[in-house]
Amino acid sequence: MGDAYCSDCKRHTEVVSDHSAGDTVCSECGLVLESHSIDETSEWRTFANESGDNDPVRVGGPSNPLLTDGGLSTVIAKPNGASGDYLSSSLGRWQNRGSNPDRTLILAFKTIATMSDRLGLVATIKSVEMGTIHAGDFMRRFCSNLGMGNQAVKAAQDSVKKSEEFDIRRSPISIAAAVIYIITQLSDDKKALRDISLATGVAEGTIRNSYKDLYPHVSKIIPNWYAKEEDLRNLCSP
Repeated sequence: MGDAYCSDCKRHTEVVSDHSAGDTVCSECGLVLESHSIDETSEWRTFANESGDNDPVRVGGPSNPLLTDGGLSTVIAKPNGASGDYLSSSLGRWQNRGSNPDRTLILAFKTIATMSDRLGLVATIKSVEMGTIHAGDFMRRFCSNLGMGNQAVKAAQDSVKKSEEFDIRRSPISIAAAVIYIITQLSDDKKALRDISLATGVAEGTIRNSYKDLYPHVSKIIPNWYAKEEDLRNLCSP
């Protein structure tokens, strides 16, 4: 309830607001003083699909200037309770057939997000600094997960830093995993490839391939205070 000047009553009267219609009505003569008014107050009604989701947000994410359409295109999602064959339906097939110029970029964003979550990076680093990340940036974390000793950790850090001098076309996380594998094979506390894969999140096959690329350079990568030439020759050939 409030008050406003009524042109019929020729005075200020109490008015009633009809929020559903957006009308302001004089309570004495029934004259509609204002119609289709806009309610500018906050609306905290929940529009979530899940009954347990109380998030009141009713908008999507922010626009992304790196994408052709600003990231505002519509994506057909799999509905709750749908079977695994949903994407083979007409809508799913048409979505998959559509040419998306940003498909590769979107996949790259997802890969960066996965690596960031795995490394526990904050959102700022996720969006800004992932392009300049080096294998040594997370070497200590991986070594700690494997319970490696201080000497082995130091050797791994020195080795991965030295590896940057060579043209090894592998992702930093793959190089880190392969270096850890080499260092542990040169120690008394050897680690199984499966354990290194679990600790780093790198597939066993990827570690093997990275090890194959690093193997020709081990004599220059592994510090001589950690392993002798004879020890390096005893490493298994990829």
